[in-house]
Amino acid sequence: MSDQVLERGGQRTLDIDPGRLLRRIAELARIGADPATGGITREGFSAADRAGRAYLMDQARTAGLTPAVDAAGNIVIRARPPGSDTPDSAERQVLMMGSHLDTVVNGGRLDGAYGVLAALEVLQTLTDSGRDTACEPVAVAFANEEGALFPQPFWGSMAVAGRLAALPREPADHHQRPLREALRLAGGDLDALGSVCWPAGSIAAYLELHIEQGPVLERSGSRIGVVEAITGRTVLTLDIRGSAGHCGTSPMTGRHDALTAAARVVLATEHLAAERRLCRVATVGRLDAHPNTPNTIAGAVRLTVDLRDTDIWRLTGAEQALRRMLRTVETATGTRIEVTAETRSDPVRADLRLRAAVAHAADALDLTHEALPSGAGHDAQVVADLAPIGMIFVPSLGGISHVPEEDSRPEDLVAGARVLLRTALDVADGTVL
Repeated sequence: MSDQVLERGGQRTLDIDPGRLLRRIAELARIGADPATGGITREGFSAADRAGRAYLMDQARTAGLTPAVDAAGNIVIRARPPGSDTPDSAERQVLMMGSHLDTVVNGGRLDGAYGVLAALEVLQTLTDSGRDTACEPVAVAFANEEGALFPQPFWGSMAVAGRLAALPREPADHHQRPLREALRLAGGDLDALGSVCWPAGSIAAYLELHIEQGPVLERSGSRIGVVEAITGRTVLTLDIRGSAGHCGTSPMTGRHDALTAAARVVLATEHLAAERRLCRVATVGRLDAHPNTPNTIAGAVRLTVDLRDTDIWRLTGAEQALRRMLRTVETATGTRIEVTAETRSDPVRADLRLRAAVAHAADALDLTHEALPSGAGHDAQVVADLAPIGMIFVPSLGGISHVPEEDSRPEDLVAGARVLLRTALDVADGTVL
């Protein structure tokens, strides 16, 4: 039986094991860690990611739970015994909780991983208590949320939502290495993605606990963030084709420099949000030049453009404006630019009932809270295709994320997990939905 905590009003209820949660966070943070920078690199479907996945599954088995890997590489953890751990066999609706284990390059220890380990902690607490619930609690680690190596972000949650049933082409990483083998090593199967989609009505709700990744909660002093909406995101891969040549013997006139074109694209992308304010933020986060040598004009460049806004019409308008600007760049530089939309995730609003449940849980635990939007994308907005979603934020120190310095206070990490447990209890008992 889990420890108990005294809530406001003197009522006692189930509590997580704070020491166990913090220990798991620290242990997982060692996987993919770079001693030189302090950062963590567990790109989706990389060797480090596989090690992190193995750690999670080992912790689940040690807790007496049943982890399984679906065809998309998602890890689904249930209290059910082997043989009854598939969505089609569930007799009750599922309360799904989780996030992702993969990171950006040289990222932090909490983004995604905190939500997965907190979901595991809540599931273990509920299972150990022996408490019967109307919904079956399930913890999930979605595969390749970041898209850091294989540029298909939200891969696992998109498969769950049925968006990957028919792929237009074989996915590959930034170096054109196919996903198929990497997915197989993670326990998935590219040819069976259609089996991953959960049936309509099988998920009663999805809850995701996350660090804020911004400064709002820390500045206001609130302990808990009740997420109102999640930003929409469009990720475009641009392949710029020019002509390589000797940088000393090729006159400036007549050059078709792909890197010069890329520089214009970078500035045009920034201009969309910073000057024209067509969307909330716009970023070029990755740029690969070929042949990438000091004395050669770049003949080809691949880069990514990330557009985000909480309004779908603004997001669409920003993309259209960017595409028009790309035609201007092509004409000015004599290059060709091919645009591929790697992912589109629409902005979504959190369910009002789940938002109220999160706020109620925070109040019961005497934790100050406030409503705020999420400027980062999350698996929750994809799962929203199937079920009501709710998100819980805890403060980020300095408001920073995706860097080695990413951190939150231990007491805030524990508080967030307690709010997740309390909210999960209300949802699983059928008192919310």
